[in-house]
Amino acid sequence: MREMREQPIDPQAEQEIINSIQEVYYSNDSFDMVQHELEKLPPELNLQELEEYRDKLKRQQAAVSKKVADLILEKQPSYVKELERVTSLQTNLQLAAVICTNARRQLSISKEDFTEASLGLLANQRRRHLLTGLLKSLRTIKTLVTFVSLSLCLECQKAASTFKHYSCISELNSKLQDTLEQIEEQLDVALSKTCKHFDVSHYTRVQLAYTLLEKTQTAMDQLHMHFTQAIHNTVFQVVLGYVELCAGNADTKFQKMQYKDLCTHITQDSYVPCLSDLCKALWEVMLSYHRTMQWHEEQDKEEPPPTTGMPEAVVDHSYVKKKLEHGLTRIWQEVQLKVKAYLLGTDMSNFKYDDFIVVLDVISRLMQVGEEFCGSKSELLQESIKRQSVNYFKNYHRTRLEELRMFLENETWELCPVKSNFNIAQLHEFKFMGQSRSPSVSPSRQVLSSQDQVLSSKDQEVLSLFQHFSQEGNPFERHIDNKDEETEDVLASNGYESDELEKCVYQDYDSDSDVPDELKQDYVDEQTGDVPLKRSVQKETLRSRKKSDYSLNKGSNAPILTNTTLNVIRLVGKYIQMMNILKPIAFDVIHCVSQLFDYYLYAVYTFFGRNDMYESSGPGLISSRLRTTLNRIQESLIQMDSLGEGSSTVHGGPGEDRKEKVPSPHLSQLVVLTASETLYGLAQRVVATESLVFLAEQFEFLQSHLDTMMPAAKKPFLQQFYSQTVSTASELRKPIYWVVAAKALDYEQMLLLMAGVKWDIREIMSQHNVYVDVLLKEFEEFNKRLGDVSRHVRVPLPVSNVLWEHCIRLANRTLVEGYGNVKKCSNEGRALMQLDFQQFLMKLEKLTDMRPIPDKDFVETYIKAYYLTENDMEQFIKNHREYSMKQLANLVNVCLGSHINKKARQKLLAAIDDIDRPKR
Repeated sequence: MREMREQPIDPQAEQEIINSIQEVYYSNDSFDMVQHELEKLPPELNLQELEEYRDKLKRQQAAVSKKVADLILEKQPSYVKELERVTSLQTNLQLAAVICTNARRQLSISKEDFTEASLGLLANQRRRHLLTGLLKSLRTIKTLVTFVSLSLCLECQKAASTFKHYSCISELNSKLQDTLEQIEEQLDVALSKTCKHFDVSHYTRVQLAYTLLEKTQTAMDQLHMHFTQAIHNTVFQVVLGYVELCAGNADTKFQKMQYKDLCTHITQDSYVPCLSDLCKALWEVMLSYHRTMQWHEEQDKEEPPPTTGMPEAVVDHSYVKKKLEHGLTRIWQEVQLKVKAYLLGTDMSNFKYDDFIVVLDVISRLMQVGEEFCGSKSELLQESIKRQSVNYFKNYHRTRLEELRMFLENETWELCPVKSNFNIAQLHEFKFMGQSRSPSVSPSRQVLSSQDQVLSSKDQEVLSLFQHFSQEGNPFERHIDNKDEETEDVLASNGYESDELEKCVYQDYDSDSDVPDELKQDYVDEQTGDVPLKRSVQKETLRSRKKSDYSLNKGSNAPILTNTTLNVIRLVGKYIQMMNILKPIAFDVIHCVSQLFDYYLYAVYTFFGRNDMYESSGPGLISSRLRTTLNRIQESLIQMDSLGEGSSTVHGGPGEDRKEKVPSPHLSQLVVLTASETLYGLAQRVVATESLVFLAEQFEFLQSHLDTMMPAAKKPFLQQFYSQTVSTASELRKPIYWVVAAKALDYEQMLLLMAGVKWDIREIMSQHNVYVDVLLKEFEEFNKRLGDVSRHVRVPLPVSNVLWEHCIRLANRTLVEGYGNVKKCSNEGRALMQLDFQQFLMKLEKLTDMRPIPDKDFVETYIKAYYLTENDMEQFIKNHREYSMKQLANLVNVCLGSHINKKARQKLLAAIDDIDRPKR
């Protein structure tokens, strides 16, 4: 092909070759020439013919290619020239576009800065000025037309009635009557507009018109009807708006519903904002009525009612006054019914706590409005909110108890580090106690009194809601957005504040500068303003605690509490908030508050104090009061049958009763109470027990406040709760620490060592026995381990005292038990016992500050009983029932055995048996 194109061809011959190309090749672009040539092939193929035909096609192709190349070369200069023109034109257009863009930008800036801003402002100001003048003129004209037409119409009607015997006048008279009716209809519409947004000038004109018509009484009747209708329409539209918004479709079925049914379609998320808007709208209606009454009162002051000559005017005035006063109660009753329907239309038992508190506060504010509006106690609102509150609170409390069980079962009884000046009033939930106010006032009113009320500079009189919000604002506006202050950070970085770094970071922890004075005074009695004497006692206790606490971390006197304790305290704060807002359920709330404490106390006892093995051997460990309390809690609050515990005595009871019960909690597996090196979980026991004591102290702190909230008839319940339950918290120390004391020393080893001592010696010994040294070494080891524990958890003085007392009592009882096992004993042996015991006491007094040593007389009396005569022994047996039958029998057999005959011995043993028989 290349050869064919390169060979010179005669132009004429070339043209002939091109002309010989078939027309079909020029038909269209989609023509498939390969397919065309293949279809032209004959059935029998001849190689020579095919090659000749192929050469012909190649010549045609070469001719076409050459022709095209020649044409391109011919037009090349024109193409290059045109391309240069196009490129130049493109460059010019781009430059023009940039110039236009810049020009338009500058024009836009000029238009915005000058034309729109300045000239537009001037034009708008001028238009506003003209329209204001026009509006004033139109209002004047409207007033003139209204009263001129009304006055003319009345005069014409009077004239027409004189000449009504003329047929044309009679027709005019009927037309005038129709006009008057139309005027009355328009006046009625104008009167209805005053129910939502009261305007003095508007209402004045309407009343003047009714006075001209001599229909003042009718106007008042219509006014009350309009207010009732306004209340219905307002609440319906507010609720409908929220229901349709939440439904999210254009369904019109809601518009045909009754208001009561419509209220049941409010969702939980929109409940609070809808209630707020509902109260705002109702406030506008009540404010309009209030201002209507004010208008009439001011009219009476300016124009006193006539007393003579015009009896109709006197009647009208008296009627208006009574009608307005009577209407107050009717309108408020209507408001209550509408809000009651809304309140009872939704089950609030699953609301968030904060949302429910807002609902209570809004209703509390609304009841305050009702009291100022007509002196009503709002029984309907109180009854409905009480129903919802009891329902909500039972469900809320049930959930909180389950949560408390979960907390307790996951609690590892580690110290929760708080500041040394920690006070529950620092917690968010107890901020309300810092306000100097009576708990009988609702929080919404307190917020109002502290933030919204305007006080006159002279006499500091408090304005009512209707006075304060008369012109602008709404008592329900700020409520939803009114959040309490941030909770103060009550946690320390750890339990101690003694190192230099923490002094630097937390140097202001103990500063009281940011604590209000009333909080520094703990709790101020709300009726008398006195600070309870308990405060000074607390100060003394704190002072002595700082000096005497069994702790190596001096200066660390932060309260001992756990995360669970903190949660219970916060929960109590929430309960009291709810009780403050709604007094009718005060008893229910306080009962539930007591259950929180009961369950915590029962859990601590169950986890750390209930140990049948040691409980029976510890005389007087659990007081009868504490035992009664624990039994009461188990019967009333603990669901035992699900665990198979106590099923013989406690059954689930009826379904409703079981609902209020909670399963007994289980101690977390992470808490180990069996390791001797940790003194059998003493750190956890201290944290648990002392956190309970701390919780009891906080309940004591709240007692006065709870007492003011409690209904008089139920106050004995509160007093009993404090005297029988709260005050027993510290008594749990005895059984809980007894378990530690019973394992801390090896008492069994002591008995074995004492059994190996020879007591029937014949000479006075000057050296005490080895078992005394071993016992003292045990006490020294106990003291050391107690010190080790105190490095992690502060061991308060009462706790260390109880531990030492238990250990010493158990040691002394072990000594008596050892002496009671002696088979033979001489006078010198009994003297050795006294020597041993005196040595023990002397060394023990160096280890502990406890004075006197517990059960010292218990041992000494037993040793000295050896010297008693037969008659004295009989009296001794009757008087000393603290000794076991075996110990008393040993005194008779060993001590008196050599001095008395068999008959006397049998008599004394029979006396011992008589004493022991009632126990069995």
